[in-house]
Amino acid sequence: MGKPTGFKEFERQNLTYAPVAERVVHFKEFSKLPSEEDLKTQGARCMDCGIPFCHNGCPVNNIIPDWNDLVYHGLWQEALDTLHSTNNFPEFTGRICPAPCEEACTVNLIGDAVTIKNIELAIVEKGFENGWIQAEPAETKTGKKVAIVGSGPAGMACAQQLARVGHDVVLFEKENRIGGLMRYGIPNFKFDKAVIDRRMQQMQAEGVEFRVNQHIGVDIPAKSLLDEFDAVVLTGGAEKPRDLPIQGRDLQGIHFAMEFLTKQTKRVLGDDIPDDEFITTQDQHVVVIGGGDTGSDCIGTSNRQGAVSITQLEIMPAPPEEPNKLITWPDWPLKMRTSTSQEEGCERDFSVTTKRFIGENGKVTGIVCARVEWSQDDDGQWKMTEIEGSEFTLKADKVFLAMGFVHPVHEGMLEELAVAQDERGNVAANTDDYQTNLDKVFAAGDMRRGQSLVVWAIREGRQAAHSVDTFLMGSTDLPR
Repeated sequence: MGKPTGFKEFERQNLTYAPVAERVVHFKEFSKLPSEEDLKTQGARCMDCGIPFCHNGCPVNNIIPDWNDLVYHGLWQEALDTLHSTNNFPEFTGRICPAPCEEACTVNLIGDAVTIKNIELAIVEKGFENGWIQAEPAETKTGKKVAIVGSGPAGMACAQQLARVGHDVVLFEKENRIGGLMRYGIPNFKFDKAVIDRRMQQMQAEGVEFRVNQHIGVDIPAKSLLDEFDAVVLTGGAEKPRDLPIQGRDLQGIHFAMEFLTKQTKRVLGDDIPDDEFITTQDQHVVVIGGGDTGSDCIGTSNRQGAVSITQLEIMPAPPEEPNKLITWPDWPLKMRTSTSQEEGCERDFSVTTKRFIGENGKVTGIVCARVEWSQDDDGQWKMTEIEGSEFTLKADKVFLAMGFVHPVHEGMLEELAVAQDERGNVAANTDDYQTNLDKVFAAGDMRRGQSLVVWAIREGRQAAHSVDTFLMGSTDLPR
């Protein structure tokens, strides 16, 4: 695969980024791929490792060594066909997937992994530039109608697969644009939303009907879908945020991260968000509670709005700078990661618990925190203990809760349908057929598995489509 000795001859070459001072004044993407020749060289670093562990590291089982080799030999269109055989939207994953495939890369054991994610993105972007990506409508229609509720990556992948085998597919979205949290929960500087619109055009040409501002279970009775459609797929995501019910939670200026990010993105996309509804951090002190990607997105957005200071709090201890690869590989390792937003400016503090919010005149002015230490009990369970006398106060004009999501929203559609839930509050459906306890109702993506990655959502959408097509037709040619 590639050049047999390439991984020894060539260094890893990453994306390049616009300088911080230039990029924090706008909400546009600021990364740049290496040149075509450099990308071919990067493809040459893919070694003939015998067992390509990157396959197992990738939830959609991308055929990574094959398209790395094709890029190395300049066969870009063949690489695109190979890439699309397992992934409907490599332009999504090439931007926002954390790349577990690279952590599983065999070269990663002895050095720097192959730049799988960058090569993936380069392939699909070259496909769009050259007009190789065209609609693939079904030759014949089946007469079967499928409703998909929720237009994130799971819903989009499921819709495209089912439309391509001839079903009439309607994709419902409660917001005013397609894309779910991928549209509004990820800032444009990380993921330009024209990327979604471009793929939507292909899907419309393939027969997918998009219906926005359609909140099933609120504006439209969920049970009406059961009467109108031959199958219903629930792909509404896990949008119930984890709250922090401590003293002072009701003070003004404390927001869930998604409320903040959504309003900013809607403004970027041209929606009229009145000033009294918009959340601004300009000239303010910001505290972000939660150390993950959503918290990082709050940092990048706050920097672009002109925050005075930004502090990100994480209750867990700081991870190691470098993992012990002989222990962690090929699994996802716990290690210190610094996002481009964090590089733009923030203070990060670990092993910190938030005790209470304080304020004046009904508005938050600060957070009382304490330091904690972690230890394992005799059963190996981790235990958190507050360090006595470690309390401190942070100034805060805005606080963003970015501690993840607990499960799908139950009110509305799920309660009306009385669909069964698992012990975590997600829609219960196994991975054999993705069917719920209700006849002809399926579930996929975060709504079924809980908060996860875009690449897992695409996998789930594709596999659910396989099951739906089998349910409707008795058999299927769609890949599992």
